[in-house]
Amino acid sequence: MSDLPKVIGERIRNFRKEKGLSQEELADIANLHTTYIGQLERGEKNATLESIEKVTNALEISLENLFRSIHPNPDSQEYTLSQIITRLQTRSIEDQKIILKLLDLLLEWKDR
Repeated sequence: MSDLPKVIGERIRNFRKEKGLSQEELADIANLHTTYIGQLERGEKNATLESIEKVTNALEISLENLFRSIHPNPDSQEYTLSQIITRLQTRSIEDQKIILKLLDLLLEWKDR
């Protein structure tokens, strides 16, 4: 089975969290069921074009933005940055600040 539903689901979750919305709030705005949003985010459901349009409208993003770099080159800077962002988005703000400080220390050490 394709990983595409999981990738799309992760991107929907990331955009939803960036907007500060719960699954329930996104479902309400998109006029979809909360359970369906959860299933989309977990990659358990193949989204219909209609539901993708509702979700992107609710998130105020373009279809292009949702589908951008779905199959990026693993050696590209864009892919690496998207992986870093994906990992950090699920962490608390405190964890993010600690990781930022560690990153600064690592870069300072490397640049010596």
